[in-house]
Amino acid sequence: MATIKPFRGLRPPQDIVEKVASRPYDVLNSEEAREEAQGNEMSLYHIIKPEIDFPEGTDEHDPRVYAKAAENFQKFQDNGWLVQDDKEHYYIYAQTMNGKTQYGLVVGAYVPDYMNGVIKKHELTRRDKEEDRMKHVRVCNANIEPVFFAYPDNKTLDTVIARHTAETPVYDFIAPNDGFRHQFWIIDQDEDIRIITREFAKMPALYIADGHHRSAAAALVGAEKAKENKNHRGDEEYNFFMAVCFPANQLTIIDYNRVVKDLNGLTPQQFLQAVEKHFIVEDKGAEIYRPQHLHNFSLYLAGRWYSLTAKPDTYNNNDPIGVLDVTISSHYILDKILGIKDLRSDKRIDFVGGIRGLGELKKRVDSGEMQVALALYPVSMKQLMDIADTGNIMPPKTTWFEPKLRSGLVIHKLI
Repeated sequence: MATIKPFRGLRPPQDIVEKVASRPYDVLNSEEAREEAQGNEMSLYHIIKPEIDFPEGTDEHDPRVYAKAAENFQKFQDNGWLVQDDKEHYYIYAQTMNGKTQYGLVVGAYVPDYMNGVIKKHELTRRDKEEDRMKHVRVCNANIEPVFFAYPDNKTLDTVIARHTAETPVYDFIAPNDGFRHQFWIIDQDEDIRIITREFAKMPALYIADGHHRSAAAALVGAEKAKENKNHRGDEEYNFFMAVCFPANQLTIIDYNRVVKDLNGLTPQQFLQAVEKHFIVEDKGAEIYRPQHLHNFSLYLAGRWYSLTAKPDTYNNNDPIGVLDVTISSHYILDKILGIKDLRSDKRIDFVGGIRGLGELKKRVDSGEMQVALALYPVSMKQLMDIADTGNIMPPKTTWFEPKLRSGLVIHKLI
C-alpha cells in the first residue's frame, strides 16, 4: 500500500510566481531556456538549467554547472524568491488545457515504495540521465521539480479536492509559452491531511505517468542518504520525494508520432506494397487523416495521407505489449520494412509529440527532411496501468502527457 506524507513546501510569494515558474528542465534545450529567462533573474531556469549563466556552449554536465544550481537555489531563498511554509501541507495543483481541468495532489512520495514496486513504472530509464538528475538533487539537497503520478480513482479524495478548489487559489495564472492555466491551493486542515494520507494508504499502487528519470534519481538519492546516516530512523525528509498525483480518470495520453528520413532503398510504391502485407491501406488524399481507433494508423508519404488498419494476425489481445499500436508499427513497418531495429539509437527516426499536431508531420515530410510520417492512436491510461501492473515495460516513445507540470510552484527540501 502507498505511503505518502505532507511536507513544508518552499514556494514563491504570490506576486512573483509567474516570474519564477518555468517549463520542466527536459522539454527545452539550453538555448531555449536562455531565451525564456532573458532579463528575468527570478526564473527557475537559473536553478534547473544553470548552464544559462555560463557562456553559450558550456556543457550542462560540467561540475561548475551543478555547483551553480546550488548557489542559485540558495540565492533564491536568501532573496525571498522562495519561502518555506511554516507547517507541513498537502497542496492541490490544477491544470487547464482546451477547457479541461485536471486536479493533482502534491505529496511526499515514499522512497521505499519506489524500490519495492508500489510506485510502478512503465518505461526503462537510462543510467546517464538518472545520474544527471541525481547530481542535481544531491547538490541542491532538494527535489526542485515534481514527478507526475496517477492514482486509482477515489471519490473520497475527489470530495476533499472539490471542497478546497471551491476557494480562491493561492496561484492562478496562464503561462505565456503554453497558454495553459495553472492554479494552486494549500491544504492546511489537519483532518483533510489525515484523510488524504489514509486514502493513499489503501491504494495498492501509484503509477509514474511522466518523469521516470526524476523518480529514479529522487529515490536513489533518498536511499543513498538513508545508507549514509548511521542514525537513520525512516521518517527523515530524504525518505520522501515530491510528486503530483492525479486521478487516472482525469488524465489523457496524447499521440506520440514518428517521422523517418528514408524508405530504406524502396520507392514509395514499393513501400506501400510492403505495408499491404500486414495492413489494410486506404488512400485518403491530400487532407490530413487522423487515426480513428486502436490499430488504425495514419501514414503520410509523397504528399498523400493513408489509413492503415492492422490485420488481425499482427497482434494478440492477450499480450499487453504485443497489442500496443507502437509495438505493431515498430515490428511490421519500422523494423521489417524500414530496417529500424532500435528506436532509442537509430538516427534515421525522430519522434513528434501529438501536441504539435499532424500538420507538423506533414511539414517535416514536405520539407524533404523526412520521407515518411506515421501517426498512432493514443495509448489509454488503462493500457498503461495494466502494463505496469504486470511488470512489463512499454516500448520507447509510447506515451506523451500534456499539459506538462509547471516547475517552481513548490519545492521539497530533503532536510
